[in-house]
Amino acid sequence: MKFTNYTNIRSHCTVTATITVFWLIIVLFAGVQCAKATPAISLSEDEKTVIVEDAPEMEVVAIGKSVEVRKSAKGVFSFGGDVIVSGRVEGDVATIGGSVIQKENGYIGGDVIVFGGSYKPDSPNALRVSGKETVIFGVWEEELRDLAQNPMQILTPAITWSFVAQRVLLALFWFAISMVMMTIAPGAVGRAVARIRLSTLKISAIGSVVFIGTMIAIVGSLSVLPDFLSATLGLMGLVMILLGYVFGRVALQVTVGKLIQKRFLSDANRSETLATLIGVGVWTFLLSVPYLWVIALFSVFAFGIGLVLTARTSNVWQKA
Repeated sequence: MKFTNYTNIRSHCTVTATITVFWLIIVLFAGVQCAKATPAISLSEDEKTVIVEDAPEMEVVAIGKSVEVRKSAKGVFSFGGDVIVSGRVEGDVATIGGSVIQKENGYIGGDVIVFGGSYKPDSPNALRVSGKETVIFGVWEEELRDLAQNPMQILTPAITWSFVAQRVLLALFWFAISMVMMTIAPGAVGRAVARIRLSTLKISAIGSVVFIGTMIAIVGSLSVLPDFLSATLGLMGLVMILLGYVFGRVALQVTVGKLIQKRFLSDANRSETLATLIGVGVWTFLLSVPYLWVIALFSVFAFGIGLVLTARTSNVWQKA
C-alpha cells in the first residue's frame, strides 16, 4: 500500500482553485443522497450523520454531514464530515474537511483520499487492497468544515486582521511574480497588454468559452473515459487553467496599472514598476470584496486563457 502525506500547503490560490473545482463536481454529479433516504440509508437522530446499512451498488455522497458505513457501499464521499467505515466499501473513500476512520473490521477496496483531515485506521493491519493509494492533505480542516455547513461564507469572507495581513502578503507575492515575468518575458507581457486593450471582448469571450468547456470536459471525463484518459485530460486542462490564471493576472495587473497611471498621474511619475504596483493593489482589492471576487476571479481565468490561446497570432492582432 502506497502512502503519501502532503502537509502545510499554504497557497491561497490553490485553496481557491481547489474549492471551485470540487464545488463544480459536487453540483454536477452529487446532490445529497441523504435528502431522500432509502431503506438502506438513514439519518442519525441528531441529523448530522448519514448511516449506510446495505447499499453495495450505491455511491454515497454527503455534504455537511458525516457518513457511517455499517454494512456495505460501493463508494463514499463526504464534504465537511468524517467517513466511518465499520463495514465494507468496495471502491474509493474520500472526504474534504474531515477524516476517514476505518474500524477494526472495516474494509476499503479502493483509494483513500483526505483533504483537510487524517486517515485513522483502528488496526495497524487495516483491511485494504495492496497497491491502492492513501493520499492525505492535512490542512484547512476547520475551514472546510465551516464551508460545508455554511457555503455562502465563501462569497462573504470575514474581514479580520489576519485576512488583511494575508491580502498584503498576497499583494507582495503577486508583485514579485509580475516583476519576474516582466523581466524574463517583457515582450509577451507587452503583447498581452496590447491585445487586452485592442480586443477586450474577443479575448474575454474566447477565454470564457474555453474555460467553461474545459471544466465541463474535465468533470465529464471522470464518468465517461477510462481512468488513464480522464487523468491525462484533467491534468492538461488544469495546467492550462493555472497557466492562464498566472499569465492573465499579471497582464491584467499591468493593464489596469498603466490605465490608472495615464488617467491620474503626470508623465514624470510613470514607470513600469509603479504601474505594476498599482495594478497589483487594485486586483488584490477586487479579489477580496465579498461577492465581487467571484466575478473578478472568473475574469482573470477568462482573460488569461484567452491570452494564452491567442498568443501565437500576435501579428494578426497587431494589424487589427
